[in-house]
Amino acid sequence: MTPLLEIRDLSVAFRTGKQDVTVVKNVSMEILPGQTVAVVGESGSGKSTTAAAVNRLLPGNGRITGGEVLFEGRDLAKAGRREMTAIRGASIGLVPQDPMSNLNPLMRIGDQIAEALEVHGVAAGRAARARAAELLDLAGIPDAARRSGQYPHEFSGGMRQRALIAMGLACRPRLLIADEPTSALDVTVQRRVLDQLAELTAEMGTAVFLITHDLALAAERADMVAVMYRGEIVETGPAAEILAEPGHEYTRRLLKAVPSLSSVRLPVPEAADPPREDLVVVEGLRKVFPIRGTGEEFTAVDGVSFGIPRGRTVSIVGESGSGKSTTANLLLGLDDLTSGSIRFDGTDLTGLGRRELFAFRRRVQPVFQNPYASLDPRYTVGKSIAEPLRVHRVGTAAERRKAAAELLEKVSLPASTAERLPHELSGGQRQRVAIARALALSPDLVVLDEAVSALDVLVQAQILELLAELQRELGVSYLFISHDLAVVRMISHAVHVMRDGRIVESGTAGEIFDHPSDDYTRELLAAIPGAAR
Repeated sequence: MTPLLEIRDLSVAFRTGKQDVTVVKNVSMEILPGQTVAVVGESGSGKSTTAAAVNRLLPGNGRITGGEVLFEGRDLAKAGRREMTAIRGASIGLVPQDPMSNLNPLMRIGDQIAEALEVHGVAAGRAARARAAELLDLAGIPDAARRSGQYPHEFSGGMRQRALIAMGLACRPRLLIADEPTSALDVTVQRRVLDQLAELTAEMGTAVFLITHDLALAAERADMVAVMYRGEIVETGPAAEILAEPGHEYTRRLLKAVPSLSSVRLPVPEAADPPREDLVVVEGLRKVFPIRGTGEEFTAVDGVSFGIPRGRTVSIVGESGSGKSTTANLLLGLDDLTSGSIRFDGTDLTGLGRRELFAFRRRVQPVFQNPYASLDPRYTVGKSIAEPLRVHRVGTAAERRKAAAELLEKVSLPASTAERLPHELSGGQRQRVAIARALALSPDLVVLDEAVSALDVLVQAQILELLAELQRELGVSYLFISHDLAVVRMISHAVHVMRDGRIVESGTAGEIFDHPSDDYTRELLAAIPGAAR
């Protein structure tokens, strides 16, 4: 069978200062019609850069320095701008990794999808808007017809990602480049979306070029797997074969680091230890949002109560839109609660004065889901990490630079990273910077909202070990928001399962994962890639 996409000896370089740095080296691979090929590897290995080279969406300082990218026989490496514009969307669809920087904040979600349909002549006007709502429903957005009239900021992170998936599939392309398409999705929606991708592949012969750091997902969903390391493909072959009997040492390291529900829990004290005083007490928390233009209201958090003991990790799991992130934002003081109370170290957070709020923010630090939006693009990495220290007047400028260098080392980034700008880093590298910044002030509580979902398994394992180590050394508490149940099991002392704004089940990690009592919890566990069906 003739390949739909054939990459021959592709090399890509980025201009840094006065020299070119090669980040993809002589990569060769092919994708047949209807085939799903997954490229896996750690952050910075060249996965996303290879995908960006295929549809010529490299950043301004990047260029193809060698090789060919043959799509249906045409070398896209030599294609002109007009030709590429016609190909993108219609023939080659794209689901990018970061939803907020790829959705127009000033346009309704449905209008953005309809625009893609109109540009490529698929549908127009009312038909395009109706098709946009159908695509959102297909991607798992509830009440899709109504929600297509909302703006990106009114969607949760997972829902924004699903909107991008709908957009990528809008013109029924022959090749879909999916760059970490489900990293922001809970497992149940992830399964639904990936089932839809598989169905489309079977019906239309659409090929999928899947970029992922999730090896379990690659094993379950891909026909072929290519493993990248430092810009090169070190191993390639059928998915089942490579992941069952990896031939390269790097592949073996990746597989060993993959968390699962049978993984050994990190060495943190168990719930059987003497109970500890709560640092945070949340009682009857409720948050109601008005629905734009309808006069109606949406209850995002409904009567939630829990405590976070000192030096312990409390996790909240649930589907996208279940209220996890809203709960975190209320605790951080980023949203005003509708009713209920939050006490931090004995102090009610409602109505704190300016000075008290400033002191509170020094003791509580966030790490958000989106590493692209959480770093100032004008600041170097070193300046971003040192910024909390400067704002709170901690240390001299030299001491702050030294602290930034030490924090970079803790999150497994070289000291030279301090001089780089965020756009020069991969998504996983940016998230490590965000974690380093959150740790700069040695806070009492860190709120981690999907903080490791964008990380490859090797770095994820390092970060989880780091968090556990800091908890042992400093007694820091964590509120851990995640849809990755295997990771939650590894790091948590207590787990709360949320659905539709309410906690439906609570317990220790062992109780929740070994003996779930709620049907919804069992459904979440069954949807994990690689779990027994």
